[in-house]
Amino acid sequence: MTTTGDGSAADGLSFPQGFVWGAATAAYQIEGAATEDGRGASVWDTFSHTPGKVCRGDTGDIACDSYHRYRDDVALLSGLGLHSYRFSVSWPRVQPGGRGPVNQKGLDYYRALVDELAEHDIAATLTLYHWDLPQELQDEGGWAVRSTAGRFAEYAGIMAEALGDQVSRWITLNEPQVVASHGYREGEHAPGLRDWPAAAAATHHLLLAHGMATETLRAILPSGTPVGITLNLYPVRTEGDGLEEARERCDAEANRIFLDPVLHGRYPHAARPEFLPPADLVASGDLETIHQPIDFLGVNYYSPTHLRRGEPENLRRGERPFDLGLPGVVGYDPEGLEKTNMGWLIEPDGLFDLLVGLSAEAPGLALYVTENGCAAEDYVNPEGEVVDVERVKYLHTHLAACARAIEAGANLAGYFAWSLLDNFEWAWGYQKRFGIAFVDFPTGERVVKHSGHFYAELVRTGVVPPFPQTWPT
Repeated sequence: MTTTGDGSAADGLSFPQGFVWGAATAAYQIEGAATEDGRGASVWDTFSHTPGKVCRGDTGDIACDSYHRYRDDVALLSGLGLHSYRFSVSWPRVQPGGRGPVNQKGLDYYRALVDELAEHDIAATLTLYHWDLPQELQDEGGWAVRSTAGRFAEYAGIMAEALGDQVSRWITLNEPQVVASHGYREGEHAPGLRDWPAAAAATHHLLLAHGMATETLRAILPSGTPVGITLNLYPVRTEGDGLEEARERCDAEANRIFLDPVLHGRYPHAARPEFLPPADLVASGDLETIHQPIDFLGVNYYSPTHLRRGEPENLRRGERPFDLGLPGVVGYDPEGLEKTNMGWLIEPDGLFDLLVGLSAEAPGLALYVTENGCAAEDYVNPEGEVVDVERVKYLHTHLAACARAIEAGANLAGYFAWSLLDNFEWAWGYQKRFGIAFVDFPTGERVVKHSGHFYAELVRTGVVPPFPQTWPT
């Protein structure tokens, strides 16, 4: 096999038999029905209804209306030939205040969804937490207080009792790093705090919640049911000499702060103290609970981080400040790398390196790419098609990277495209479209994009087609 200059496959690559193909969504981003059938308020309801927090004042009140159109979405998955659907449960839909009695109508919705998936022979991959903490728990301190981890374990038990024999794999948390950093440290996501001590506490309590929920799930689920966690990971690249400390610190604070406790039962020494939970917050046995074996690791990959020597006060073209607490270090965008319309670098080799590196670090641990995709300027043309060439290229190059990683020894078991649908993209509202199916938000109509057709064909054949010499425009 040969590769092109951007690391994409030049010759066809195949995936092994049994490889799991899927697509992913998240409850607050697609469900809507924010006040129907007993659902309680989440931190994202509160945040999105706060003026100035979300682009154009968008909210998830209606979103893709998947609460009422879930059969359409399952039919869409089936039409694409996908094997599994990764969806998340809205905690306040099932347990409105985060504790106490179950909201039966909310639980019935998820029962109906997994029943519909089963009728179409599509495996359910269930994420317990994709950022929509019940607002009542946030009012008591949210993830910054230890009790929230206990509440989460109780909620995990409710879901396991209800759906344990119908779900193929369970994910405890999605991207806890984003919750702690964007939600508690930087204020860009719900609950919108800029409180470094709270962020450090949230880091530990999110990890503890994962560990406690894993114990609960294993006590209830049928023996052998896989349980894991999904982390967003960023390869760190450096240009030039003398940047090892910067690379290690960046990797520790972006990646290892969640990866090391899960895989190795310790926090990374290279992270600054303000990122780490204080010693009096870490009770005896906590790290053992967090570090218990997982059956798989979900990897969300979008872009790498590049660092080099520079002057933050006198930035050159393509550079930006990058806070590592170290002098003379800046972030930068290498020439020749394209970006998505989120401004994120496109580097398929970053995914290759992650998968190969993780398999070397944790031999035998199954890996799933649980999110990978890009936003693009999508529209329905006069012929009724969405010709999203940018996304087709993105999927092509990243799936080729996955196939190359498997050839290189990565224990990659499946891939979930982000996302099945255009949806509420958090603080960006409805301005960024990630779906392989276009959603006309006023009508709710779904239209499979060219990227969706490309993905379906790859799923059907299991082969990445040869890399085009030129991409059509």
